[in-house]
Amino acid sequence: MNKVMLIGNAGRDPEMTYTPSGSAVTKFSLAVSRRWKDKSSGDQKEETTWFNIVAWERLAETCSNYVHKGSKIFVEGRFVSRDYTDKDGNKRTAFDVVITEMELLDSKGSRPADQSGGGSVAPSTGEVGGEDFPF
Repeated sequence: MNKVMLIGNAGRDPEMTYTPSGSAVTKFSLAVSRRWKDKSSGDQKEETTWFNIVAWERLAETCSNYVHKGSKIFVEGRFVSRDYTDKDGNKRTAFDVVITEMELLDSKGSRPADQSGGGSVAPSTGEVGGEDFPF
């Protein structure tokens, strides 16, 4: 089974494009931090891992409309790899999380007035759920 669940903050505003066939695709980065107390020193430690997030179709449109740099979100999907050649001609492998679900975790009061907050996205439709939108 290939299933990934992450909670983190969007590292940049999502960028939505369309494939030649007209399918919407949105990409953005997600910072996931882990905190712990160092046993030997007693100091608080933190480690951040960055993930490339990819959403398709209605979920892509929803992410583009509601996720913004700094948004705290939950995503669920699958881990995929893709091979490409960089600008210097070197073969590289990139790893993405193709999401099937997304839930906004920011409270309404903690976001600027022009941004949305709170609510979830149904996996099959990409519809925003949980409350009536727009706010």
